[in-house]
Amino acid sequence: MASPFVGYREMASEDISLKVLHVATEMAPLVKVGGLGDVVGSLPKALKKLGADVRLLLPAYPNLLEELQSRQSAKPIGKLYIALNWRVYEASVYEFDFNGIPVYLLDQPELYSDSVYPQRLDCASVLPFALLSMASLELPNLIDWTPQLIHAHDWPTALIPILLRWHRHYSKLSHSHKAILTIHNLAHQGILPKEILPSIGLADEAFSIDGVEFYGSVNLLKGGIIAADAVTTVSPRYSWEIQTPSFGMGLDGVIESQKHKLHGILNGLDYEYWNPATDQFLPAIYSKDDLSGKEKCSRALSERCGFDDGRPIAAFVGRLVEQKGIDILLAALNELVKMGFSLVVLGSGHENFEMALEEAAAKLKKGLSVHIGYFEELAHLIYAGSDMLLMPSLFEPCGLSQLIAMRYGTVPVARAVGGLADTIIDADGNPEGYGFLFSNPSPDELLKCAERAIAAWSEEERWRKIILRGMSADFSWDRSAKAYAELYHQLLGSQ
Repeated sequence: MASPFVGYREMASEDISLKVLHVATEMAPLVKVGGLGDVVGSLPKALKKLGADVRLLLPAYPNLLEELQSRQSAKPIGKLYIALNWRVYEASVYEFDFNGIPVYLLDQPELYSDSVYPQRLDCASVLPFALLSMASLELPNLIDWTPQLIHAHDWPTALIPILLRWHRHYSKLSHSHKAILTIHNLAHQGILPKEILPSIGLADEAFSIDGVEFYGSVNLLKGGIIAADAVTTVSPRYSWEIQTPSFGMGLDGVIESQKHKLHGILNGLDYEYWNPATDQFLPAIYSKDDLSGKEKCSRALSERCGFDDGRPIAAFVGRLVEQKGIDILLAALNELVKMGFSLVVLGSGHENFEMALEEAAAKLKKGLSVHIGYFEELAHLIYAGSDMLLMPSLFEPCGLSQLIAMRYGTVPVARAVGGLADTIIDADGNPEGYGFLFSNPSPDELLKCAERAIAAWSEEERWRKIILRGMSADFSWDRSAKAYAELYHQLLGSQ
């Protein structure tokens, strides 16, 4: 398998002298909707270990701010005044320490609620993201610290490189910062009416084919890709896939034209948090040197789900949306149970998928256990107690579930797409393999792959070796952080 880090040499751990501001709408475990939160919660910590001066800017969601203030963790440091939508917004800034990293919270009660993303994006509901982006450029005036690089995440902060290129005022700061944009999921692009442009202060030339214009509308992600100094994706294969019509979501031509600054850097996993040897959520801990605790977790999961003993447990943990291949899984449920699997599903998403899964559970009874929502303790038990993890994704920019599963000795059965193809080696195709892959997004292909997996499971010694190879694979943030640090240095011309 090609290395997910091709093009990046190893760097000395004490070599970094960087000032980087990450700007995002999520940061696990404080605020998490999806994988973006996991990255923003882990990457800065890994960069700090390399010696970088890393800081973060997040919205001050009311529930988060109240919790921090109740613990006297967040202290007010001043106010910012930002011209937006034909008025001046006053926003308070709070600072708190998170694992040794300064985190700034932008408080504007008029714009920030407990909801991270609006149900509908329009000229009004985009204002919280515009304010956050502008605040990243105003923040140095308040804290006497100027980042060399501003790292934006997905469409909500893609406006940062756009501001530095085309804003009537902030474009004057373009010499002060390099802007990096990470695409976590190209499916979400921030598409708005053209009428938004004057209210966010963009010059007329921004609305062009070489700017934010997209079929007569404004596309924030498109503009960010064009304006950024570098663009990264969360796996190498995804960086190639999004240059094709099949995965480009209408932006494949734009991305292909910008491929000179496109870098695929694989996401890592927080090995301190996701560690079966120390996991306090589990009924028994274990490691690759002693797997007996995993057997106890499997029994606990079976009891919780009402499964019969002796059947392999296959799990799905994630969002119940089309991207994750839920329709493929639904079509295969009956046959998977007939094949000998006990199935457990944990997640939430589209109402139709939730209802279909609950109806299937009522029919399959002990063969399928469905849990709608997300429950942290149950998620950990599922990762630890299952034998296999099913990921029939239509596309997968990186995927963290398969990394967690392998860390916990649970073997992934997944579609060979995006980050899944970058991180899983098929055990039938390679003696060093630790998972099972299929290519075509169909129920039949998933069933054939699951059949290969259950055949391997029936060979006890072979299965144990597959488990141990997966647990021994290194997908920590250490290597990924070095790749980001080198990219930062390249942009600054210091490498």
